[in-house]
Parts: sequence; structure tokens; C-alpha cells
Amino acid sequence: RDRFDLKVYIDTDADLRFIRRLQRDVAERGRTPESIIVQYLDSVRPSHEQFIEPSKRHADVIFPQGGLNAPAIDVLLARVRELAVIG
Repeated sequence: RDRFDLKVYIDTDADLRFIRRLQRDVAERGRTPESIIVQYLDSVRPSHEQFIEPSKRHADVIFPQGGLNAPAIDVLLARVRELAVIG
């Protein structure tokens, strides 16, 4: 973590993450909704809770609403520009 100039966490609602995964896996991978649900409950959700969610506390910027948040994007862009000037 210390090697990063900026740490960003995209905080997306769990239901939205699941719906996106379901749509993608059915359309692009030919999976059944049932297999996706089992994988989500058995693996994806527990892994997210164990590894991804705790990383939020280390973020410099947290994007609530999954990146559909214009003020958060403006803050991030300002910080990236600042880092670009600093080098």
C-alpha cells in the first residue's frame, strides 16, 4: 500500500455488483443463473467481505455510489493532476 501515490476504493452497492455479475456471466460466459448464485454465495461474497471491503479503510478517496458520483470524480481528478505536477 505504501508504494501507491493514491489509493481509490469504488464503493458499489452489493446488489448492483451481483446484478452486473449475473448479467455478464449469463451473456458472455453462457452460465446459468443458478450456478452464478451458488458461486456468489459460496465464494464471491465471502471473499469480498474478507479481502475487498476491509481495504476501504486504507483508501485516500472512496467513491460512493460506484463511481457515478461526480463530486468524487472531481476530487480524484484534482488529486491526479496534483500528483502529475509533483512528479
